[in-house]
Amino acid sequence: MKKLKTVLGVCLSTLCMLSCQSQPATSYTITGNLEGLPEGARVQLVPISHDDEKPLVDTVAVHGKFTFKGSAKEPLLVGLSINDMYGRYAFMLENGKLTITGKVTVNKQGDNTFAQFADMKVAGSPLTTEYLKKINVREQMDSIYKANAEKFKDINEALTAARGAKDKAKLDSLATTEAYKAYGEADKKFFATVDSTYKKAVMENKDSFWGPLLMISLTSYLSEEMKPWYEALSPAAKESYYGKKVKEELYPAGKVGTKVPGFTAKGQDGKEVSLAELCQGKKYILIDFWASWCNPCRKEIPNLKKLYAQYAAKGFQIVSISIDKKEAEWLKALKEEQLTWPNYRDTEGIATLYKVKFVPTMYLIDAQGVMVGENLRGEDLANKLGELFGK
Repeated sequence: MKKLKTVLGVCLSTLCMLSCQSQPATSYTITGNLEGLPEGARVQLVPISHDDEKPLVDTVAVHGKFTFKGSAKEPLLVGLSINDMYGRYAFMLENGKLTITGKVTVNKQGDNTFAQFADMKVAGSPLTTEYLKKINVREQMDSIYKANAEKFKDINEALTAARGAKDKAKLDSLATTEAYKAYGEADKKFFATVDSTYKKAVMENKDSFWGPLLMISLTSYLSEEMKPWYEALSPAAKESYYGKKVKEELYPAGKVGTKVPGFTAKGQDGKEVSLAELCQGKKYILIDFWASWCNPCRKEIPNLKKLYAQYAAKGFQIVSISIDKKEAEWLKALKEEQLTWPNYRDTEGIATLYKVKFVPTMYLIDAQGVMVGENLRGEDLANKLGELFGK
């Protein structure tokens, strides 16, 4: 009997151990060791999406080593980054024990600091291995792009030089060449290949969170043409974290008729001004999100100047908010464009507050902050203002 109890005890103990081991982890511990990591650097994990995300966790590195602890409700694509530096290493955050090793090189370029990650390895994360396989289609497209860039290098340089010199005659002449036509055909074929390849990758993963995650990972923004991709996703994929992200971007809630959130912006002189103050004494205000590097934004400026001159005396105000990261580039653009209405650089997260996905983004509001028009440009904006103020 004693022997039987002993055997039963061993069996129960073994079953208990097996049962405990089979339970999925409910939290994560990430141990990192990066060669070249600056002493005392703040290392962060930032969710990767088309939104301006805040760090999930951060910690101070000691002798290149760091540890993150937390809990992931569902798998999440994150970027390992260093505070105040550009550059990141993407991997899948999942519950369990993960180890990250590799090298980092820090370079200074002007006012900016860049972190370059190399020889990176993530142990204990099967989802990261799977993600890297799925995202490989982007490298395939990059190789085609680079091959085209090399093949059509001469015609591209000639076009760039002519545009820089504003030489219309030269541009017209280049447009008649066989090299130009071949360049255009290759470009058209490339984007068609990208579209079909990325769609295929998403459709192959439409039954899980991978589908919407790939839609976000493979693109800088989601276009109207991608709505059928979303509609083809399974209910489970749509209900995932990334499914909801994709839906929010493709089908944003209409803002016309709703009151926009208030904000406070800081001017070049360091003084703060609120949206309410900017609205005082005005009938309609155009909140214009733009950037110095955004060509469509710059092309719209002559139209804005014309409309401002036409309606400013009647109570029309424009408030331009630049999303430029570099203050010098923003100031240079202001000098070049000679904008005469209030201008601010977004250092307070205003674009995030307004869920700005791309620039230019424009919101037309009344004096009470209620939106009367969104993303109106060119003739559409002129017609709307004519309707509001009376032509």
